[in-house]
Amino acid sequence: MGLQERVIFPGYVDEADLPGFYQLAELFVFPSLYEGFGLGPLEAMACGAPVVSSNSSSLPEVVGEAGLLLDPTDTAAWSQALRRVLSDPNLQRDLSQRGLIQAQKFSWQKACAKLEAVYRALRLDRPQR
Repeated sequence: MGLQERVIFPGYVDEADLPGFYQLAELFVFPSLYEGFGLGPLEAMACGAPVVSSNSSSLPEVVGEAGLLLDPTDTAAWSQALRRVLSDPNLQRDLSQRGLIQAQKFSWQKACAKLEAVYRALRLDRPQR
């Protein structure tokens, strides 16, 4: 693909340094075959990195319409998508902005509020003694 000059494989990155890496990224690429949740793409979107991710397991729910979702085994589609995003600053900006909005949908506060609502509904459904 001719991207050797633009691709960085940093190895281990301390958690405190991750936001800086995400913020500097032209593109965050996540070709995973399976993810239980998909924290990497969510973190990248929260930091403003455009995301190209696989469309497997939980990733469509996490990434939503904020990134490009691809079959993780279709190497031609990945090559085309990476070239497209890296050569189009407007698309990069659009994905970045949509990612910031998508990432706001996920927080511990929102997860706790939803769980509390479920518990309250279950409590109301119980017969009174």
